[in-house]
Amino acid sequence: MFKPEGIFPALVTPFTDDGKIIDEERLRILVNHCIELGVHGVVPCGTTGEFVNLSTEEKKKVIKTVIDEVNGRVPVIAGTGASGTRETVEMTKYAKDAGATAALIVTPFYLKPADRGIYEHYNTIATEVDLPIILYNIPQCTGLSLPWQMVEDLAQIPNIVAVKDSSGQLSFILAVLEKVRDKINVLCGHDEVVIAALAAGCSGAILASANVIPDVWIQIYNHIKNGELQKARELQYKVQKIARIIAGSGAVGTKAALNMMKIKVGPVRMPLSVGGELTYESREELRLDLEKIGKIEPKPVTFEITEKPVEQRFMAIDVTPEAIRNFNLRVGEALAGQGAEVAHIDLLIGKKTGPVAEAFAKAKATPTPGHEALLAILEPNLSVKPVTLIVPTVTIRGMRQASMVYGPAQTAVAKAVVDSVADGTIPKEAADELIIVANVFVHPTAVDRQRVYINNYKAMRHAIRKTIEGRPSMDELIENKDRSKHPFKYTP
Repeated sequence: MFKPEGIFPALVTPFTDDGKIIDEERLRILVNHCIELGVHGVVPCGTTGEFVNLSTEEKKKVIKTVIDEVNGRVPVIAGTGASGTRETVEMTKYAKDAGATAALIVTPFYLKPADRGIYEHYNTIATEVDLPIILYNIPQCTGLSLPWQMVEDLAQIPNIVAVKDSSGQLSFILAVLEKVRDKINVLCGHDEVVIAALAAGCSGAILASANVIPDVWIQIYNHIKNGELQKARELQYKVQKIARIIAGSGAVGTKAALNMMKIKVGPVRMPLSVGGELTYESREELRLDLEKIGKIEPKPVTFEITEKPVEQRFMAIDVTPEAIRNFNLRVGEALAGQGAEVAHIDLLIGKKTGPVAEAFAKAKATPTPGHEALLAILEPNLSVKPVTLIVPTVTIRGMRQASMVYGPAQTAVAKAVVDSVADGTIPKEAADELIIVANVFVHPTAVDRQRVYINNYKAMRHAIRKTIEGRPSMDELIENKDRSKHPFKYTP
């Protein structure tokens, strides 16, 4: 009987741009993208596939389309779980008749049955449908943990062949491996602990991020199989932030990443949203890390700053214009972090002969008490290029607060400017032509200097990128207008 081994993407469900209809063509493209990168199978209609926001007919369409497009090249594990046993049986029968290799069945959710009900749920499905069954533990979504003792009991049923654990709790995985590794396979479902789970003895992984970086996970899987633990570690470190962001945002982050990579999958369905489960800060972080590992390809972008236009290999996606011009005055902003150490940057970038230069000179010549401006420097007497002025947003009323602004925040802003020049976000050839004014928010109660530094560095990096690109664009503002909210509105 089939037992899953290897790396399986938990496929997103592509929609049309308005999110109303399943886009079959996009789904087929996604399936082929994953297979071409070497996945060992695919999983439609799982959590990342937003199965709870699909109608029964939509779920059937997704499963049928995926099976048709795969055409026997790799196994198809269909997500057929539901909160009720009868509906799960019906969906599992449909998957079997459609040609699925196995069914992934989540523990019953919402009504939270007792252990007896969980056992009967799985036993009934396995008895009524002659198809390999994979148990699915994801307590952060279901509100109900699948006890390892229950897995040990269910593993006695012949066509229950594996368990997928998305809890991220290695203690659960190890307990299950200890008890049933000779009977069923154990699959990791939490992107942040893949290497640890595989090293512990898991047979593979079903991952949201395997839509985006399946080739990396396959390399890690092969390294672990070959006993090359150090090679696996180095790869995991490179994608750990991507894994963390996607694990925390699910379908939202996965779809955002795919859309950035020009594998169009459309939006998520409400109540999920960019700006909610995936913060705008995390989306920018995701973009930067996809650039670092080469998933977003650079293309030539012309910077019209000096008399001679500068062509730069810029990490460009659809939001980046082919020509970046009008550097008399460019504005942008970014937020990073949370709590007392949150950072917010309002940014002005412009030519030394334009209005930004006038603002720069005014801030230096006639400082407002409590908001005294200071040059961004990396070390004493070494100011950065483009020349950058930082201005505190919050009135400084004490030495401790001043030390935060004119210490870690100032250094972070300087480092962000230097790194932005180094990676081509700001062309080196134009560094002497530009001037930057950064309004820096540091909360008066901030105490963690390292966190102030990290958050201000992130915010400055994102603000520079958004300023250069002219973002948010009018289209982005219109797209996000109905779900915009003040960043502190829901803070207790």
